Amino acid sequence: MSIAFDYYFSNLDAFPFPGWFEGMTRAAEPLAKAKPFLQTLLVEPDIKENHATCKGAPPALYGNYYIGEGTTIYNNVTIIGPVYIGKNVEIMPGAVIRPGTIIGDNCNVGQSSEVKNSVLFNGAKVASLAFVGDSVLGKSARIGSGVVTANRKFDQSNATIKLNGAAHDLGTDFFGCIVGDSSRLGANSVTQPGTHIGPNTWIFPMTGVRGFVPREKRVFAEQKLAMTENEIVELKP
Repeated sequence: MSIAFDYYFSNLDAFPFPGWFEGMTRAAEPLAKAKPFLQTLLVEPDIKENHATCKGAPPALYGNYYIGEGTTIYNNVTIIGPVYIGKNVEIMPGAVIRPGTIIGDNCNVGQSSEVKNSVLFNGAKVASLAFVGDSVLGKSARIGSGVVTANRKFDQSNATIKLNGAAHDLGTDFFGCIVGDSSRLGANSVTQPGTHIGPNTWIFPMTGVRGFVPREKRVFAEQKLAMTENEIVELKP
């Protein structure tokens, strides 16, 4: 079991700010450091740069932001800074990008999805109708349609993860999920606050996970299906 940064993430050189990760030892550190980093990066005195191609109505832009070249933003998108969006990103209609988010190059945020205070490494993709909150998605990680990274416990206490049988405090009450490089969460799956998923692991659709999920696994919920006879009924128009 590990919460070490290098267990989940590698190939950092291509990230827009590779030096930013120097000295990070825990997978969760980008979450705590993203917003302060952006607040420093996007001042001179106020950086509001949008190099994207907008298709449809232009996005609603608030606060400070940087949006890189080659990025395409479709209609009814809302971006609330501080936010950094890299090159060749695609943001589909109705998406919401909230403060503290860093999106690397060649990423995708799907229709009506919401990304809040999260870090997406290069090539990470979020499909439609998903919520990614207070999470880190590794290089080429995939979040399927309807996925929810639950980011706060019911009692609003700090998120924890068990290490060697003991609960380890993650230091914040807002904590979604760590998703390692090239891991996938299938449609309508849900992660509990504080979940850590190792690289190259597949969480199959409609599966709920929590705690530590090791690298290179396939995770699915066993289920039984019942089948009975059905009468033929003409439905009303």
